[in-house]
Amino acid sequence: MEKLQLWLLVLAGFSGAVTQTDLHGKVFVFPKASGTAHVILKPRLEQPLRNVTVCLRFGCDLTRAYSLFSYATKAKDNDILLFKPKPGELSLYIGGELVTFKVPERTGTSAGWVHICASWESATGIAELWVNGSPLPRKGLKKGYSVGAKGVLVLGQEQDTPGGGFDVNQSFVGEITDVYMWDTLLSPDKVSLVMNNGVLPHLILDWTTLSYETKDYVVIKPSLLPVY
Repeated sequence: MEKLQLWLLVLAGFSGAVTQTDLHGKVFVFPKASGTAHVILKPRLEQPLRNVTVCLRFGCDLTRAYSLFSYATKAKDNDILLFKPKPGELSLYIGGELVTFKVPERTGTSAGWVHICASWESATGIAELWVNGSPLPRKGLKKGYSVGAKGVLVLGQEQDTPGGGFDVNQSFVGEITDVYMWDTLLSPDKVSLVMNNGVLPHLILDWTTLSYETKDYVVIKPSLLPVY
């Protein structure tokens, strides 16, 4: 059964077929800059969001700008976007507006790997960013806004239109794993739990039951990091 599952993962990595599987201990590898390579995720999102948290782990040594997580709707191409404009910074977009955090680089247990959790609360507009379990000073944006439902969620590219408008100069090159999304905010102890792959309720995206579709040159491989 394990060999069959691995074979199906390999096929999915090249065919672009829609797949749902447990990716615990696996990574999406984006081997080179591309204007087409990306992963489409299928979130359980039927209603607008007034609270949201996104967590993921990534390894990358790019010094140019690149996109990690892009959620686009017909109304807003950057309804949710996690974007690295340059080393030492990470921008969170909500509804097309952004705040930029000063991010310490290479602070993970493995050089070049970073775990981040970004959250936003509509009622206050407060945005939080946690890097390797440590919080950064909070910022505010889009108070009272609601993130649209039924959009397109992409890893590895920044969308200018839902599902497209990619720019090779903003493409991600590296590895992404442990992608989760909730319609709630996380307390400090829950961020720590998630960083160690603990399971929490209210999941919109769950890495262990992920529905996804790979496009072009994206490969699924076993993680070289310790499996928590």
